Amino acid sequence: MIPKELPPTPGISLDPATCPVRHVLDGISDKWSILVMAALHLSSRRFSELRRDIPDVSQKVLTQTLRKLERDGLIERIVTPTAPPRVDYCLRPLGQSLFVRFSHLATWAIEHRAEVDAARVAYDART
Repeated sequence: MIPKELPPTPGISLDPATCPVRHVLDGISDKWSILVMAALHLSSRRFSELRRDIPDVSQKVLTQTLRKLERDGLIERIVTPTAPPRVDYCLRPLGQSLFVRFSHLATWAIEHRAEVDAARVAYDART
């Protein structure tokens, strides 16, 4: 059973200006970031490989997502000086440690998808 009130977490402010959880989640909580990290968890990938792995992401959104993840230190952009230059992306150790946490969420989603779908159908029927 889930308690109605969780005990306060020492040192964590929920104020938008100072909350460290909000600060980090703002950068990684969208579906594209999670899917990119899932693809890179397997091995390094080129941009075109990521587009194949995630076929419904646009080129613009994928570019923005890769830049955001690189800025946050979660992935690394590796340029190999060839003609044309080869660019690969891989998870950095920080990204690997985050992906371990995401994998638990992914497992939960797989295990409970049917329940979530049933709840959505029931809700939509009521509204």
